[in-house]
Formats: sequence, structure tokens, C-alpha cells
Amino acid sequence: MKTKMKVRKAVFPAAGLGTRFLPATKSMPKEMLPLVDKPIIQYGVEEALAAGCDQIIIVTGRGKAAIEDHFDQSYELESLLQEKGKSDLLAIVRQISDMIHVAYVRQKQALGLGHAVLMARELVGNEPFAVLLADDVIDGPKPCLKQMVEAFEETQSSIIATQAVDGPMISSYGVIDGKQIKGGKFGGRLFDVKNLVEKPKMEDAPSNQAIIGRYILTPEIFKTLDRTPLGAGGELQLTDGMRLLLKKEKIYGYNFEGVRHDTGDKLGFLKATVEFALKRKDLGKPMREYLKGLKL
Repeated sequence: MKTKMKVRKAVFPAAGLGTRFLPATKSMPKEMLPLVDKPIIQYGVEEALAAGCDQIIIVTGRGKAAIEDHFDQSYELESLLQEKGKSDLLAIVRQISDMIHVAYVRQKQALGLGHAVLMARELVGNEPFAVLLADDVIDGPKPCLKQMVEAFEETQSSIIATQAVDGPMISSYGVIDGKQIKGGKFGGRLFDVKNLVEKPKMEDAPSNQAIIGRYILTPEIFKTLDRTPLGAGGELQLTDGMRLLLKKEKIYGYNFEGVRHDTGDKLGFLKATVEFALKRKDLGKPMREYLKGLKL
């Protein structure tokens, strides 16, 4: 009997320039922008940890040292907090560095998401792995990646996270062309993917299932990306690589349960900040009162 594959590693492409948040991102990685009091990328790392991934691979670029510092130990800060008796803050700081094993690989040129994934090849090895785009912060009753891992354990095939997008906005996304698998363990959330279409016109979209920044991929994707032609802007597109992968293996879409916040967009970032603040025990009540008092 063939041993079932398990997802233990999670890749975070984090080499982008974050131009939409200039001038803030001139010297600060966009992944380190805080949602309330926690960097965007930490939400994704905690999600990966909750899904059973104990090895995190971050694909970085020039000017991203702050990410490495954040997940490393800070002896000076820990010592200061200990001296001042601030044990609650000390526990929070130590939890970050103790959270997981983090490895880094450098993407010297930003040549697309497919290229970023390919950079992680040696660290991933010959096993399935997750890819999380930190900009997509997903708040759900069960972590999005955990839902996908459960689907992977059943299918043993690559899984793409999707959400329903109706109307003209579908043209901003990659879209799956797939058949819904009704009933069963996943209650209609699973789709058998036949094709992937990048940013179709609304009238040409094969479905309303838009691709969101969570993937579980088999190691075959590396061989596929090796022979994938460069796409728009001379970049290696992950979607193009997955389209080639479809010719060899099955791929499923998974319509996750939860709310996705696009924190790579200014308005999306502001909305996420407000919603996460409202969920906090220490901030929720005063924040709600403040919002009610605004004369809009």
C-alpha cells in the first residue's frame, strides 16, 4: 500500500517590491506592515503552523532583512523585557522566534510567482508543499490551509484555494474551469479542475471560482515550471506551470470557508485593520464605539 503524502513545508514568496504602499515600503517590506500589532506575514505563518507545517521557507529579495529579524531571537529586547518584569510581552516576543523552523532563499530578480516557487526547490525536496501569499489574510472558523490539507489528504493531488467572485471583478483573478464535486466529505467545496484561465473577461469566465493565494502543490510542479515558457512581462507564471501540470496530474479547487482580506490593496488593508481590531477583546468595544460616533 502506497504511503500517503503529508504536507510539512510552507513556502512564502516575499521578494516583491510593494510599490502600492510607497513610501512606507521604501525601507520596510510590505510583509511587515502591521495589521493592528502583528505583521501581515505572521498571520500566514501562524496559519501554516495550524495546518501542520513545521518548516517555513521564505523567498526573500533585497531589502527584506526585517522579515528575518522578526522571526529570529532578539536577545537585547528579551533581556530588557525580563529586567522590567514585562513577562506578558516577553512571552509574545519569544513565541514568534520559537514558533517554527524558518529557512530563507534569495530571489535575486522578481521574475514572477512561478520563479519564486522554483527558488524553493532545493529546500522543499521531493515532497508536497504549501504556497501562501502573505497579502491574502484569511480569517475563518478553521484556518484556510488546514481545510486544504484535509482535502489533500483525501485526494493526494494539488489543491488551489478558490472563492466565489461574481460580476466584473472576476476579470482581476485567475479562474478555474472545473466541475463541482457534490456531496461527500467536503460538501460541494471541492472542484475537479479541467483548466485555468488568467484574468478572463467577465463574459468569458468559465466559472465564478477565482484563484486565491493558497496552494498545495506536488513536487512535480518543479519539473513543470522548468519547461514552462515565460509569460506576460517576461515572468514565469505559476498559473502557466499549473496548466502544464494538469496534463500529467489531477488538480482540485477548494472553495474555502472564511473571509479573505486583500491586504496588498490599500482599501483592503484598512478594512482588514478595522475588522481585526473589532475582533480583539482589548480593542473591540472602544473601536466599535469610535466607529459609531463618526459622523459619516
